[in-house]
Amino acid sequence: MDLNALDTTLYASQLEAKRLKLKELFKPFTTMEAEVFASPEAHYRMRAEFRVWHEGEDMYYYMFDKVQDQKIRTDQYLPVSLLINDMMKALMEELRPNLALRKKLFQVDFLSTLSGEILVSLLYHRQLDDAWITEAKLLKERLSSKFKVNLVGRARKQKIDLDRDFVIEELPVNGKKLLYKQIENSFTQPNAQVAIKMLEWAIDCTKESSGDLLELYCGNGNFSIALAPNFRKVLATELAGPSVEAAQYNIEVNGITNLQIIRMSAEDFSDAMAGKREYQRLRGINLSDYECSTIFVDPPRAGLDANTVALVQKYERILYISCNPHTLIENLEALSSTHSIKRLALFDQFPYTDHMECGVLLCRN
Repeated sequence: MDLNALDTTLYASQLEAKRLKLKELFKPFTTMEAEVFASPEAHYRMRAEFRVWHEGEDMYYYMFDKVQDQKIRTDQYLPVSLLINDMMKALMEELRPNLALRKKLFQVDFLSTLSGEILVSLLYHRQLDDAWITEAKLLKERLSSKFKVNLVGRARKQKIDLDRDFVIEELPVNGKKLLYKQIENSFTQPNAQVAIKMLEWAIDCTKESSGDLLELYCGNGNFSIALAPNFRKVLATELAGPSVEAAQYNIEVNGITNLQIIRMSAEDFSDAMAGKREYQRLRGINLSDYECSTIFVDPPRAGLDANTVALVQKYERILYISCNPHTLIENLEALSSTHSIKRLALFDQFPYTDHMECGVLLCRN
């Protein structure tokens, strides 16, 4: 695929179309104009996955075009970071002549950072042996002359880390550097520049807050770490083990002292707060020590379940980040009976697609 396959001159008009669509979606709940946060027009994705096609002695990355119903060779790709583009070329030049590394390789995943680190995951339809490990170590040594790189090998029920399976991202947020451990195969915000704008918007929404903050679906602590200085204390929940482990690291490396993370789902926490069940993971945590007047949620595409909607309605302020405006609208059918929208934002995480990320600040009526 040509590096310039996307027409960047169309970006402004596509973003405006999203703004108008979001305005129409939210018309039943507010007439305010959304704050719009644009993406860089190119090289905005910090992570990407490419399939690998073998053709005789040749081998190349490809993506599948559903419209054309065919594979598209992808030697370079405009949406991904310059670092990933550079690594794509250097890595493929190394892999093509190396039978031990290319044999039954079917996918390559890249995770890059603004801070210059990159993690490469090689996925195989075979078990990885000592010969693979030897060649992979030599590959990493050669690539390390140009890149700050780590390699991971994956096969069915097998994972080999040559050094470490994460990168450390550095995000400049309101003039302050925040560090985030991002683990391979775990969720991270794909568009780092827009992620910075999302953090700064959330910080602005919660400035001069009183009381404490409760966050559900906290992931690796992305928002809770940035928001912690705005609150007396922060209590956050996350179910995925790797994300909780990364969050604990991020809390320590950023010097955050008022944030506690509990490993449990938002749904279970909602049941615990409603007194429906008792959970071992909440033993030793005195929830009455927290005076949370603000709740922050960044749920999956399915949005909030009914129990969690009932939980968030108990708080004075609701800060809701959504990767699916349609499920947010469904949640607002209930939330609007108790709260009103005070701020609305559109974050263009995925340029040149129909995908819209948005945020709302709701205050009790």
